Amino acid sequence: MLIDTHCHLDAAEFAADRDAVARAAAAAGVAAMIVPSVAPENFAAVRACCERHAGCHPAYGTHPLYVDRAGETAFDALRACLDREMGGAHPPVAVGEIGLDFFVPGCDAARQERFFVEQLKIARDFDLPVLLHARRAVEAVLQHLRRIGARGGVAHAFNGSRQQADAFLRLGFRLGFGGAMSFPRAARIRRLAASLPDEAIVLETDAPDIPPAWLAGGRNTPAELARIAGVLAELRGAGRAEVEASTTGNAVSTLRLPAIGGQQGTDDRHRSGKCLQACRFKEKTP
Repeated sequence: MLIDTHCHLDAAEFAADRDAVARAAAAAGVAAMIVPSVAPENFAAVRACCERHAGCHPAYGTHPLYVDRAGETAFDALRACLDREMGGAHPPVAVGEIGLDFFVPGCDAARQERFFVEQLKIARDFDLPVLLHARRAVEAVLQHLRRIGARGGVAHAFNGSRQQADAFLRLGFRLGFGGAMSFPRAARIRRLAASLPDEAIVLETDAPDIPPAWLAGGRNTPAELARIAGVLAELRGAGRAEVEASTTGNAVSTLRLPAIGGQQGTDDRHRSGKCLQACRFKEKTP
């Protein structure tokens, strides 16, 4: 049993065969997929995707590469969405995809940081973990996390140093590994995947982006998570079942997931003890 902690199943790239893609993922052993939004404009599409496909769970937020086109209403829209959905049939499991991206030339770093900080505060108010995007901005992301605080979450597509990895772990985060570690030239990612403690790692595809080496730049899909898990097992010198169990347990314990395959999710643990407060464009490189 596998959990894809980052999969844009709502993306236009899946418009022609989304149902078949979801079925193939289930057949490959993917029991759950986290579907993050990138802007308020696709909140409805993420929700509809999760309503239609069993095992899909939504996350809502504004991606750093969308903040230039997002208005001041984006924060109110996120709060209203979380207020509405937290008690619904498909409650959000995180706020995301949020963070910082200083890779794209000419980005408005100050605006990105303002959106990141405000969305961290919203996640804190709703007691939700976060799905983090941090490209050429890991130290800045860590700085804001230390200052604002967060309930933990996932550092998506992690590509930092071991020191930075340890900093995320101390803050209660897991690190997302996917297709990038299948490339022999991705030496740093592969070393981290091999050497981090079991409790550090969750699996993801970022489908349709970050295709693994065997797709030769083609469209990524959540069904590839099974083979990605095999790569992780090989790098760690571990059995496939061991990797599946540890990464699934990490995802369930970090995100606000319901119980999956007998593992109790954080949602189950928190509901009884705490009251809950009330266009895609991404550049990815392996």
